[in-house]
Amino acid sequence: MNLTLRQLRYFEALSRHGHFGRAAEDCAISQPALSMQIRELEETLGTPLLERGTRQVRLTSLGEAFARRVRDILRAVDELGDLARAAGDRLAGRLRIGVIPTVAPYLLPTVIASLSREHAGLDLHIRETVTPKLLQELAEGRLDTAIVALPVSEPALTEVALFSEDFVLVRPAEDAGKPVPDRETLREMRLLLLEEGHCFRDQALSFCNLPAGPPRELLDASSLSTLVQMVAAGIGVTLIPDMAVGVETRSASVSVTRFGAVRPSRTIGMVWRRTNPLAQQLRQIAEVVRDAARGLHPTD
Repeated sequence: MNLTLRQLRYFEALSRHGHFGRAAEDCAISQPALSMQIRELEETLGTPLLERGTRQVRLTSLGEAFARRVRDILRAVDELGDLARAAGDRLAGRLRIGVIPTVAPYLLPTVIASLSREHAGLDLHIRETVTPKLLQELAEGRLDTAIVALPVSEPALTEVALFSEDFVLVRPAEDAGKPVPDRETLREMRLLLLEEGHCFRDQALSFCNLPAGPPRELLDASSLSTLVQMVAAGIGVTLIPDMAVGVETRSASVSVTRFGAVRPSRTIGMVWRRTNPLAQQLRQIAEVVRDAARGLHPTD
């Protein structure tokens, strides 16, 4: 049976996207070329893997089982390449890093500059999305490492803590002189939060002892920038991580207040698969990220 890695990669992309056009775009080939490779794969196997509809494709029962096995094969093939890279003295080649949205805009510019300077042979691929998607893509071998809030408590992953930071309260500018609210008072205020799926939302709710529940109408945003601008418009108050203060508040009419003895905080770290042969090199990357964070938190 003459199966090719190219066919397997194309099939994996199609099984993930459920759409020929999006899968072809992901693989950087034309849709007809991808369709031809998938048909050749099915002909080689002697059975259909897909149910083709007008708008999307669905996997047959065999296709679903085949997709799971293909992901394992492709991950193992990628790790063979990583094994060879790990034997070298220098970290070079493709490195796929995932980052949560409440870290990426503030930390990545410094991290990328440092990695480009210290590891000139690296080909960085950055993926910014929420933690559940990053962990899934790590498990599937589509990411090498991810920068997330810890703990993630996944037995298959190595966790390395990088730094901790406090959350600060952002209020309208006219509230600058008001007392710092405690958690009980904060619960009574109109607290603006990120939409569901963001771990930062869950951390803010936990600090205020508020139930997670469904999103509240008109009070949930997709970015910290939107939250701060909503505060500037007088809609409510919000919490943001310390690293975001300089970027998000410089053009907004808001006041920033730090909490007293009881302060909300988070720990940011890097995670990767325990089986990844690049573990030693990823620890070097973790040091670069840690150094970049020190520049954002010089007093830590």
